[in-house]
This record gives sequence, C-alpha cells and structure tokens, in this order.
Amino acid sequence: MEKMHFTRMDQGTVADFEMLKKVHEHTLAVLPDQLYALLENLSKDTAYNITRKEHCLQTATRALRDGKDEEYIVVALFHDIAEPLGPFNHGEVIASILHPFISRNNYWMLVQHGLFQTYFYGDKLGLDPNARDQYKSDPAYEQTAEFCAKYDEISFDPNYKSEPLSTFDPMVRRVLTKQWVAP
Repeated sequence: MEKMHFTRMDQGTVADFEMLKKVHEHTLAVLPDQLYALLENLSKDTAYNITRKEHCLQTATRALRDGKDEEYIVVALFHDIAEPLGPFNHGEVIASILHPFISRNNYWMLVQHGLFQTYFYGDKLGLDPNARDQYKSDPAYEQTAEFCAKYDEISFDPNYKSEPLSTFDPMVRRVLTKQWVAP
C-alpha cells in the first residue's frame, strides 16, 4: 500500500493529501460493514430475552412495517450498537458517527433516546421517568417519544419475527452514501 510521506501535516505534499483522500473514501465505503460488525457484536449480549442485535433488528423492522422512511429505519437499526463502547452515552456515540448522513431530528433522537427510555422504567431505579420533559420545546421531542414508545421499548419480544439484516442492507448503503470532502 502506498503511504503518505510527511511526519508533520504542514510538510505534506499534494500527493500525500491525495492519498489521505483515498484513505477517507475507503473508510466511507466500508462504513456499513464496520457498523454491521458492531451490530453483530451485540449478538453476544444475552442478558435480555433476546440478544441486543435482535433488539435492533426488531426496532428497525417495526419502523419499516410502520412505513417510516429509510433514514429513520437505518437509525432504528443502529440505535444501540455503541452501547458496549459507551454505556452512559451510546446514543451520542452512534449519533456522532451517523451525523453527516442523517437529519437534525434523527440525530437528536439518537442522542436523547436513552433518557427518553427512562420514561418506561425510571421509577424502578429511583429515576425521574419524566426527565425527558425538559426537552418538550425541542422540534424532535415528539418524534423521540414516539420512537421509544412504538419501536424501541417494545422490541424485546422473543416471539416477534424480525426482518433479516439483508432487508436493511440496501437502505443502509443508500443512507450512508456520501462523498468525502475535507472539513
């Protein structure tokens, strides 16, 4: 593999930065597969009645069957994949990765879905189930509440038949298509 030759960026040549562009373009091309690897890693988590991978598939399947758009479905599919990396802020982690590809409201929904989920269980842990209400004025509040109620919190059902990952792959690849440009 060809390499960049600088030891400091301010000493790089046009050829070096053309190589850097190729590296980033390759990274974008394999991003869906990198995210699928994180999703697959969730199949190791068996603390629930189903694996967290199946939870993500159920969430996306419910959104698909309810007629949500592709971007929303992709967000639903990947919403929990960063949990092993950031158990306190997994929504922020995946939101940051997907940010260049998704709308402001879907980004916000990913960031906040963990807090919004406490509505369904917070009282059992001594948490305020209505803590989400501090965000009632946000344009994505209702969308996030709906996501949690209709798709996320109910998707732990071992009897629910999810679509296979292959159903979502074309959507994922379309949503994650973006040409790299320098920041």
